[in-house]
Amino acid sequence: MKKALLLFSLVFALAMTPESPAMAQCSMCTINAEQGTQNGNTQGKGLNDGVLYLLALPYLMIAGVGIIWYRSYKKKLDSQSVSRL
Repeated sequence: MKKALLLFSLVFALAMTPESPAMAQCSMCTINAEQGTQNGNTQGKGLNDGVLYLLALPYLMIAGVGIIWYRSYKKKLDSQSVSRL
């Protein structure tokens, strides 16, 4: 079980470290951001940060559910081993 948790942690850490800065946007947002930066606005950078924030939230929620599940599973195993003694 420890090996599986270590492997999952390693894969999760590698998946969350970007190789290059992520600049993911839809085409409409990209066009608006490019036009804004050409006119001297810095709102495009804030738009990128907002997209990355919205992208990270589901992953954090999934990690939270996984941690809760793991703790309840571990409690269940501990209570079964105590009852066998």
